[in-house]
Amino acid sequence: MEELAKAAGITVRTVRFYRERGLIPPPRREGRIAWYDDHHLARLRTIAALLDRGHTLSGIAELAEAFENGRDVGELLGIGEPTEETPVRLTPEELADHFAGEVTPENLAAALDLGYLGTDGEEIVHVSRRLLDVSSALVREGIPLAAVLEAGQRVREHADALAELFITIIRAHTPPDAGDVSIDRLRPLAKSVVEAELSMALDRRLASEKPEEAEEA
Repeated sequence: MEELAKAAGITVRTVRFYRERGLIPPPRREGRIAWYDDHHLARLRTIAALLDRGHTLSGIAELAEAFENGRDVGELLGIGEPTEETPVRLTPEELADHFAGEVTPENLAAALDLGYLGTDGEEIVHVSRRLLDVSSALVREGIPLAAVLEAGQRVREHADALAELFITIIRAHTPPDAGDVSIDRLRPLAKSVVEAELSMALDRRLASEKPEEAEEA
């Protein structure tokens, strides 16, 4: 414990306090000797970084519990690596920087349930660089992360239905021996249809609001 405290730049009393609060896992014991390793040191450095960013010890403890109860990266990518998305590895403090003040245990649990996040030791894995960038951009625009995650859940439901629609159509009108080759080849066309329809739907929705706004004026 003394060696761990020295490496982390904190006191032995602080290490003991963190262990009692469950912020770091117990050491490996051999007789009367307690062994700490790089995993414990990384956790202590993460705690220090989160404290510097204004998180409380109670909040950090809740976040640690959420991570430990969440899915690991093997479960997150259980269906295989995403074909077009790039997973991103983050430290807890990097995740906190992306969503300053919004990384609560509730939001973390929601992201884990959605399959956006998984864990790999002390690292966090986000399944998609694009989703990470868009989510953090929306939060910077003032939209609460809880609302972003709720919207993500609803979009997921519609996206699953659209995927089922396109795969059914493609398989019904391509040679049976084509397998998934036709789906991979026609994937960009399906995405273009969805993007164009969403764009026009936004136009229609905004246009429908204009008469009402004019009357109120």
